[in-house]
Amino acid sequence: MTSRRSMGRPGGSRDGVWLERSDGAVAVAGERVDLDAVTHRWAQAINDAGYVPMSPVRLREVLHDLVKRMAGALAAEPFDPGPGRRVGADLVLAGITGGGALGCTVEVLGSGLAQPADGRHLRLLGALAEGFTEALCERTLDAQEEIRAAAAVARSDTEAALRAAEARFRAVFAGSAFGIGIADLDGRLVDANATLAEMIGYSRDELCGRAIVDFVPGTDVAGVADLFAQLGRSEHDRVRTDQRLYRRDGQVLWAHLAASLIRDERGEPRFQTIMVEDVTDRHHLQTRLRHQATHDPLTGLPNRTLLFDRLYELFASADSRQRVAVCYIDLDGFKAVNDSFGHDIGDELLVAVAHRLHECVSRAGHLVARMGGDEFVILVHDHPSTQDVVALAEAVLAALTEPVGAGGHRLAISASIGIVDRACASTTPSELMRAADITLYWAKADGKGKWALFDADRTDREVARYELSASMPGALERGEFLLEYQPLVLCGGETVVGAEALVRWRHPRLGLLGPDRFVSLAEETGMIVPLGLWVLEEACRQGRRWLDLAGDAAPLISVNLAVRQAQEPSLVDDVAAILARTRLEPECLQLELTESALIGPGHEPLAALTKLAEMGVRIAIDDFGTGYSNLTYLRTLPVQAIKLAGSFVDGLRTSGRDPGRVDRAGERMVATLVQLAHALDLTVTAEGVETRMQADRLRAVDCDSGQGFFYAHPGPPEQITAMITRG
Repeated sequence: MTSRRSMGRPGGSRDGVWLERSDGAVAVAGERVDLDAVTHRWAQAINDAGYVPMSPVRLREVLHDLVKRMAGALAAEPFDPGPGRRVGADLVLAGITGGGALGCTVEVLGSGLAQPADGRHLRLLGALAEGFTEALCERTLDAQEEIRAAAAVARSDTEAALRAAEARFRAVFAGSAFGIGIADLDGRLVDANATLAEMIGYSRDELCGRAIVDFVPGTDVAGVADLFAQLGRSEHDRVRTDQRLYRRDGQVLWAHLAASLIRDERGEPRFQTIMVEDVTDRHHLQTRLRHQATHDPLTGLPNRTLLFDRLYELFASADSRQRVAVCYIDLDGFKAVNDSFGHDIGDELLVAVAHRLHECVSRAGHLVARMGGDEFVILVHDHPSTQDVVALAEAVLAALTEPVGAGGHRLAISASIGIVDRACASTTPSELMRAADITLYWAKADGKGKWALFDADRTDREVARYELSASMPGALERGEFLLEYQPLVLCGGETVVGAEALVRWRHPRLGLLGPDRFVSLAEETGMIVPLGLWVLEEACRQGRRWLDLAGDAAPLISVNLAVRQAQEPSLVDDVAAILARTRLEPECLQLELTESALIGPGHEPLAALTKLAEMGVRIAIDDFGTGYSNLTYLRTLPVQAIKLAGSFVDGLRTSGRDPGRVDRAGERMVATLVQLAHALDLTVTAEGVETRMQADRLRAVDCDSGQGFFYAHPGPPEQITAMITRG
């Protein structure tokens, strides 16, 4: 049985919420963590590292509490590494400060706790190391302060107290685990304890007369000398810094230096005390943790964190003329490799690709980073022109054409690359990467092994499309859409037998938009379903008005039905409800679907259309001839009419080689389609009729009706009203 429990530091403030199990384990980031097992390993490692000033039972109690707090911090949302710093400080407070205490702590907790994919465990361990270091330094400074206080008391107390204070000072001085030196106001040592001598590798006599800066690398001498000079001038009473020191044998020692000023009874500066702590192991640990936090563990390349750090550094230091470019790389078909050969082979492929990318850019000084998955980014700066970036992208594509050996397989690979090159003054790191991501999408849309260069105008168009898409639901609610109607006219006459409803958008900023501007967006977003229902209801409402006005002379209402609408489970019920609300007879409604949507490969006749046809609704195939033109399927579908695509009607124009002659081949093709349709009891409407010659030829081949500019352009419903009431 599990229960939700809030874990945090003493006092009840929340560091994280996670599940604690009855068996002493917890679930952290989806992983089971056995708190008792981790505590046992940690206590054993601490005991092996050195003396601990508490009983084994008490040690396990302390460590168990700290493990729970670390686990709680790992699970907290949002994540905060702060609890790690407090755990590190509490280790010092508990006296767990032996030489290997921090190292074994990081090793045990790093392997025993959960390891979330976002790397938060590394940041938490780094925070623990920082908290441990700071607390240990503070404890050292407190001890140093005791030395200073003892010296002050010794000067103002009795001779016996002075001897006692000096004895205590000497005990601390001689027995301290830290290196301690006493220096004059110029920073030169006048005494040093054995620990300091052992750290540096010189005898105490050899150290006397020398300054700490004598052991500092040349590049750091000026900064360290200035710190001690400020102390000597009494500008500060205390200074501290982390600094490299050279040992006698030439090895580098990382040390934490804390120097304080000793004053006499009148407040005048007399000496400096310098405490030196060897933090080499801790420095290497923190360096390793920083590397893990900023590099991809699989390929060893910098990760997105380091990439953005470099980007921000570049932008912060760049002037208005400097440019920066990125090549955003995505492997083509990488998912198929993982699915076919397994993730181990996929990982080998990624490592090989990373190696090739590094070889391509390292000599030029560019940074290549892995963003995650099969995506990589090359950061380019100080380049002469965009063409140089393009040349680099082409070199990368060429380098990836050679098959990669992985797991005994020879895998052919390719990549797509989005290229963005901009002046630093005109963009930001986030905008640069967003533009690169968009451009990569363009490259992948062009096919495998392609690169694409960022185009601001194209982006503006796509942003405009997105804005249209996002504003469409609100536009429907505000009543910004309207319908126009184009008549279907009997061939050989002027009788209107139908009217096709065509949707328009009266956009408040862009004006009147045709369906070519927004219908495809509606289909992509699913907005076509509510928009299509609105069109259907408005058209049926208008059809009822014409029916009331003209009776049997009222035109058939023809409405386009998108594929997404036809696939809606509620289509039949929706159409029936609309017909009921508008009081339009089903026989007065015709629904148009494209040919490819109905009879393309793998498409079965839609059951919903069959039910609609049984209700009396007419079903027509729109743009017939642009898809598969499979008349066999028409026998099995509930179709009553076809609408010939305008490309067939174009064939009824005069021949291009001889303007005086009719294109007989085109005419015979139309005549054949009409005859076949009639043989299947289908009516035929020809779309795109623009000239009288086309209208006459359609009548000659017995086409039932025509639609196009020759008869009328799409217009308001009043245009149809005038046509059906004329004469």
